[in-house]
Amino acid sequence: MSAAELHALRNDYPNVFDIDSNLDRLVRKIELLSYVNPANIEKEKQRFFSSKYTEEPQFKYPKLKFDAYKLQRLFFSQRLERIKDEEIQKMYRDIVYYYANMIQCIETIGKGQSFYYNSLRLYGTPRERDVQNARYILHFQDEAPREDMISSYSALEAKAYFEAFMSQYQFPLHIKFSNQIAAEAMVRNRDKSLLLKRNAKFSKNRMETLANHEIGVHLVTTFNGNEQPLRIFANGLPKNVETQEGMAVLSEYMSGALTLERLKILAYRVLASDSLIKGCSFADTFDLIHGQYKLDREAAFNITLRAHRGGGFTKDRLYLSGLSKMYKRYKKQQSFDVFLTGKVAQEFEDKIVYLQKLGLAKPITHQSHSFDANRNTNSTLDFILNNLK
Repeated sequence: MSAAELHALRNDYPNVFDIDSNLDRLVRKIELLSYVNPANIEKEKQRFFSSKYTEEPQFKYPKLKFDAYKLQRLFFSQRLERIKDEEIQKMYRDIVYYYANMIQCIETIGKGQSFYYNSLRLYGTPRERDVQNARYILHFQDEAPREDMISSYSALEAKAYFEAFMSQYQFPLHIKFSNQIAAEAMVRNRDKSLLLKRNAKFSKNRMETLANHEIGVHLVTTFNGNEQPLRIFANGLPKNVETQEGMAVLSEYMSGALTLERLKILAYRVLASDSLIKGCSFADTFDLIHGQYKLDREAAFNITLRAHRGGGFTKDRLYLSGLSKMYKRYKKQQSFDVFLTGKVAQEFEDKIVYLQKLGLAKPITHQSHSFDANRNTNSTLDFILNNLK
């Protein structure tokens, strides 16, 4: 979009752009994942293992860099009534409530049930259908080990792989190393960077999986969102996690990188999230995944950590349900372009199309190349995905 076109839009919708700009300044101060990942993961993991899986980890979290009460008040001080278009006004009202809830979530990290209940408002809890899907996946027999699934690559070697993968995309890749993330890799939206866990080991398949997931979807939507007229596309619409993560896992499938082992990890995450509502402690959830389902202790610890960090974090339950929804969309041969416009949610599809008609949203510049063709050759995955409820 040219500067002249953007200027004309601002003249046509001054109140929309004013409020969008105000919210952009406020949202920049909060990124939940930057606060919910413990700073002492490795130390507490070793203590937990040494106790024979009985002593609850005592995680430490980063200090807040903002005044939660003042920031929330600023969100609610936006004069949304100035937006005369009722559809757009309602969308921004939903946005204000969403980010106000996120502030409460961040404020209560490490405070047990307070954080858990705030997490539920943002991400919900697994439905019975989700739990049934997870158990269904876990009934399938493990596949034979493959050479490309042996973790023999360092984080530095993974960095080189991702840089080579980037040749097909027309945006820059900034890779940083971190000791304070729960996953091997994650996109940090605020500075458009890919974080790699410094001490992680990667298999060839895992690098391919992460490349299609993190770069092929999360960075694609980051850069597409930053090119939209309205900043909310970059910052994130409410309930965007299920759509974005579902699309990212579908990207793994379409590229041929998704494995049954990976799909089972998503199933374990659902069961770990479900264990929270049953009142399970960290040790209880770990025992479910490691003791009952016999997943190796490193992977079981990571899944348990992701669910229990902060005091009970249910975000991970959305990967599997998101995949199911996006796979059904793929089978219907429906386009994903609207969902690639930024950090958007399926629930807002009609709103985004409406904004595009008004010129307040633009077509995507960057496509997820994994969606060009289906390269999956694993018939077991096809059978499972076709039979999810």
